[in-house]
Amino acid sequence: MTKYIFVTGGVTSSLGKGIIAASLAKLLQARGFKVTIQKFDPYINIDPGTLNPYEHGECYVTEDGAETDLDLGHYERFLNVPTSQANNVTTGRIYKHVIEQERAGAYLGKTVQVIPHITDEIKRRMQLLGQSGEYDIVITELGGTVGDIESLPFIEAVRQLRWELGNNDSLVIHLTLVPYLAAAGELKTKPTQHSVKTLLEYGVQPDILVCRTEHKLNQDIRKKLALFCNVNVNAVVESIDAKTIYDVPLLMLKEQLDKTALTKLKLSTKSEPDLTNWKAFLGRLKNPTTEVNIGLVGKYVELPDAYKSISEAFIHAGSTNETKVKVKFIAAESINTDNVEDKLKGLDGVLVAPGFGERGLEGKLETIKYVRENKIPFFGICLGMQCAVIEFGRNVLGLKKANSYEMDEKTSHPVINLMEEQKNIKDMGGTMRLGTYDCEIKKGTKAYAIYGKAKISERHRHRYEFNNAYLKEYEKAGMIASGVNPKSGLVEIVELKDHPFYVAGQFHPELKSTVANPHPLFVSFVAAALANKKTTTK
Repeated sequence: MTKYIFVTGGVTSSLGKGIIAASLAKLLQARGFKVTIQKFDPYINIDPGTLNPYEHGECYVTEDGAETDLDLGHYERFLNVPTSQANNVTTGRIYKHVIEQERAGAYLGKTVQVIPHITDEIKRRMQLLGQSGEYDIVITELGGTVGDIESLPFIEAVRQLRWELGNNDSLVIHLTLVPYLAAAGELKTKPTQHSVKTLLEYGVQPDILVCRTEHKLNQDIRKKLALFCNVNVNAVVESIDAKTIYDVPLLMLKEQLDKTALTKLKLSTKSEPDLTNWKAFLGRLKNPTTEVNIGLVGKYVELPDAYKSISEAFIHAGSTNETKVKVKFIAAESINTDNVEDKLKGLDGVLVAPGFGERGLEGKLETIKYVRENKIPFFGICLGMQCAVIEFGRNVLGLKKANSYEMDEKTSHPVINLMEEQKNIKDMGGTMRLGTYDCEIKKGTKAYAIYGKAKISERHRHRYEFNNAYLKEYEKAGMIASGVNPKSGLVEIVELKDHPFYVAGQFHPELKSTVANPHPLFVSFVAAALANKKTTTK
């Protein structure tokens, strides 16, 4: 029978529930258990697909095309197992389903209420992955903070489900903050006590406390928390600030979080977790032999979480190259013809990031022109690829009005056009080209050398595509369509012949980069940046 672990948060948001859930899952996986993680978000949006990145960070896309919370990226990066539509559920999706059921007459004329109808639907979805028979343990992360009004139905669903499942088939981990007051010179437990008290008021007793802290928890504090929060002293777990999120599984191993959880679930703790590869990755990450400076030119640079998967992919690629990758975030709209050289000064490579809309477009075009002419390694993703096509059209092919249909519907040269199947779409959410699509790579190209094979699949999130009416013109001038979708003919990858590294993809390779499998495009780009650095510093 599948066991269930619920992760709640208290005191404040952004404590790192996703990292704790992913770390615990990693340890359980390393012990031989089949584990998955799901995220239940309390907001009423159906999914984060229409949210501004400033609101919620990046929108993470799964293999099956679900637009999900960025925490699912952490789950995949840690576990190296793809997630799906079922791994992320919002309040909006819950209510939408219940209302549709009501309209269809499924409730036989009864009054539809939060309890039992909403909570029943939450419980059903919480158990879907467990009922598939694929997993020994399902970890459910509850978004938001205990006490938030919108989180109440989720907490109530957990209370009911725990009662239904029985004592040994579920447990609750409560992540909380133990702040340090400098004026008093001590750690304070009261916020945690209040947080647990609120949870108890809703009928849920946490089994394990994970305490985020800047300073180590001594035994007295652990005993105090155990006494006032009704948990065993060995179930008070210290989660001290770490230099990197990839340290957290080892810190949780040291705190025996996995062992405590397995004991409470009456599962075997005999086999020790095999973390050989993880430790090797960390060893390379922490002991780089050199460093490179990479510029990330984008629209949402004020919030690094908007590009979370790209940042993490650079960490994976840096470890593979035994190189520290220092990413400099540059606002695209701050770049113009006069300052582009100064803005990109000292960079060994430049990535032009994905995004939507016109803001920062001209800055991205100036960036690409500069790196193309000065032979600086360049990597474009999604809109970054489209910008590469526009820049080449304007400055090499002489199509001065070349543009994307997204930015100018009246352009005389729509080198980036609206996809045919997108032309009649009115709704914004969940209607883009989403999820995994195949790509065939031409032999003899840079892309083929990077991937080492002719057939790949990558994840997409876009509405616009390269206009194939211009393909011959581009290829004649030296921009090669090295990757193409075999069914639709959609150009997936473009590259330049006479450039040390100039590769751009319509897809999002960052979404498939994990600790166990760093993405080859990022690995090769970092290697090219490293080679460029050696050349320029001679």
